Amino acid sequence: MLELKNISFSVEEDGKRIEILKDISLTVEDRKFIVITGPNGSGKSTLARIVAGIEKPTAGQILLDGEDITEKSITERARMGVAFAFQQPVRFKGLEVIDLLRLATGNKTLSANAACDFLSEVGLCARDYIHREVNSSLSGGELKRIEIATVMARKARLTLFDEPEAGIDLWSFQNLTRIFKQLRDNIADSSILIISHQERILSIADEIVVLVNGRIEKHGAAQDILKEITGTQFAVAPCGRMEM
Repeated sequence: MLELKNISFSVEEDGKRIEILKDISLTVEDRKFIVITGPNGSGKSTLARIVAGIEKPTAGQILLDGEDITEKSITERARMGVAFAFQQPVRFKGLEVIDLLRLATGNKTLSANAACDFLSEVGLCARDYIHREVNSSLSGGELKRIEIATVMARKARLTLFDEPEAGIDLWSFQNLTRIFKQLRDNIADSSILIISHQERILSIADEIVVLVNGRIEKHGAAQDILKEITGTQFAVAPCGRMEM
């Protein structure tokens, strides 16, 4: 499905070239749940933004279903079935929650009842949110739940989450694992790529990729990699511990 070939990314800072990602090669097959983890500053979020099309690699190639998408924009990739959930969800003044869900599904006439089903999945009382504006009146946790609901509604081929656990309450976090499994199992040939350091999320992955200093240090079956990294080279947050 997704193939990264020798991806590198660098930036110019104070007249010096700083390498963020160095020669990353990774294949994400259909129906796979892959978590990318590693210490802060290892390039995890940068890699997610490159896959989504927000950033362009300075070297390397990105293939989706065999097609080169390296130069395609985030909008073009979205049309091809790539969905990206930001670590800090975007606010849309003047846009209601139901409007977001209609955009996500591509159904301008999506009924309130159908929209409510998606909101209920993320623990929101639909009648309290369906006509709320996606603006500063919503908390970060509420926005995160709404964004996850829109991602579920999209049924994308490849869904990217950048630290989906950040800023949400414990109840929501406990339900994230169920939602991730549902996304993978209910959408034909879909895959999920998550940036996270939460042990509970790592433990339900099919594969774990460990990124250190911009390079892939480890990649393999989740059960094997988790044993190696827990309590060793960087702190893996235990189940239930939340960032607020």
